[in-house]
Amino acid sequence: MSEAALTAVLAEMHDLAIAVSGGVDSMTLAYLAGRSAPARPLVLHAASAAVPEEATARVRHYARVHGWRLEVIDAGEIEDPRYVANPHDRCFWCKTNLYATIRGRTDRPIASGANVDDLGDYRPGLRAAAEYGVRHPWIEAGIGKAEIRRIAALHGLFDLAELPASPCLSSRIETGIPVTVGALAVIDRLERELRLALAPETLRCRLRPFGIEIELDDAALARIDRPTVEGLARAVMAEHRQDGEIRLGRYRRGSAFRRPPAQSVRP
Repeated sequence: MSEAALTAVLAEMHDLAIAVSGGVDSMTLAYLAGRSAPARPLVLHAASAAVPEEATARVRHYARVHGWRLEVIDAGEIEDPRYVANPHDRCFWCKTNLYATIRGRTDRPIASGANVDDLGDYRPGLRAAAEYGVRHPWIEAGIGKAEIRRIAALHGLFDLAELPASPCLSSRIETGIPVTVGALAVIDRLERELRLALAPETLRCRLRPFGIEIELDDAALARIDRPTVEGLARAVMAEHRQDGEIRLGRYRRGSAFRRPPAQSVRP
């Protein structure tokens, strides 16, 4: 499918409220909706301890440059004990808080940046979206991640087209370990420090029962000075009064997630 399919979907949508996380999918959607939707959309970004600082900064920058009607909101998920408990369906509670907050601020139709690639994975957030009648223009247009990146590049949004995937910081906390502001702060700070020091292609700092596991792509893992990295991690952890063991390993997609029983896998 192509951008023309998305344009056709957006043409029938009026006065959209778009939930923008700061990633390529929702950011590119907001950009295109601002150009082709019948009315200028309302862009809503939920800032919290679980959202990397650079993601919020990116949304604010695009809003200034492209004239978005931006509202930065607090969805309150960190105060929801169902989210904080970090069950396998944590994303359901995250999105429930997000869409409930958006619905409390506007009666516009809500749109998300979900794409067709998301349909092949366990995505409890899509169940929350269905409960709030959220629409997914990329999915309706039959467009996946690779095509979204191509479209972003065609519009000169090269920073978005090349943006590495970066799920929310809570996804770095192993299922069942409570989500806390302190843990999220350690993960955010440590990942920022390690990106500056190592310039890795892929990086995740996972909170495990034993402490922190730093996962890197093979090239970065081969060239690092382990004592230096471990010392940096220890300093960041101490600053936020966190302790535990520090381990380094190869990046494994979604390795902090513990899947639910097979019968409950579908979103």
